[in-house]
Amino acid sequence: MIITAGIDVGSTYTKAVLQREDGEILGMAFRPTGFRLLEAARKTYDEALEDAGLAEAEIAYVIATGAGRHQVDFKNLHVTDLTASARGACALFPRTRTILDIGGQTMKASRVDESAKVNAFRLNDKCAAGTGAFLEKTARYMGYSTQEIGTLMTTSKDPVPISGVCAVFAESEVINHLSIGTAPADIMQGAMESLTGRSVQLMRRVRAEPEYTLIGGILRFETMGRSISKALEADVNIPEGDMVQYVSALGCAILARRRLEKLRAEGDLVTQGAHA
Repeated sequence: MIITAGIDVGSTYTKAVLQREDGEILGMAFRPTGFRLLEAARKTYDEALEDAGLAEAEIAYVIATGAGRHQVDFKNLHVTDLTASARGACALFPRTRTILDIGGQTMKASRVDESAKVNAFRLNDKCAAGTGAFLEKTARYMGYSTQEIGTLMTTSKDPVPISGVCAVFAESEVINHLSIGTAPADIMQGAMESLTGRSVQLMRRVRAEPEYTLIGGILRFETMGRSISKALEADVNIPEGDMVQYVSALGCAILARRRLEKLRAEGDLVTQGAHA
């Protein structure tokens, strides 16, 4: 039985997936990344191993991705997050042609072909107003936790526009709305709709085409997916439950299995920790 691992060391969270060669996921883990990237990767990997009831020696190949992929010293190979997310998204939804990934610090749109190869991509401007961090920061400013964002938005009756082109200006708008008595739910919904607009613009820049697959932690909030679907005037794919945050790690585990198969077919030995 061949078991491979994918590690996604994102700027906000680190995720790990252990997958058997038949595609079954044996273990998963998730934790904040923080400033010690290697430590976050190591702890997340160990937690995934514990979740699966496996020893590290039983893992045949490890591929890392994400902002901290270069720091993972126990990987065999690293790939870009665009490559990893494309492979994971297409594994879950084979007809995927456009992927929108909204992370804590970045937002990426990519167009892929039938083989999950990335043909075009765009990243958001380097500003938190175009990422999930803006929603989280807005919620915290109003006294709500990240876990309360989804529930809060469902109570919105009259969303207010948040048009700031950067996080600083957008935050000023939030403060102004609060000062005149605007309901927090309407501010939160307005912030989400602002993020939706930026998302759709980014997708158009890669000449997006269906099927559309949305990934990233911010898609845990159902209203976000519905808002993007409405803006696109099309159905969208969203992985169920927590899997929406694990797509890139899953893609790495899949790529690890393919890489291992190729190496074995060529007669090469696999050495744990070898870098590409």
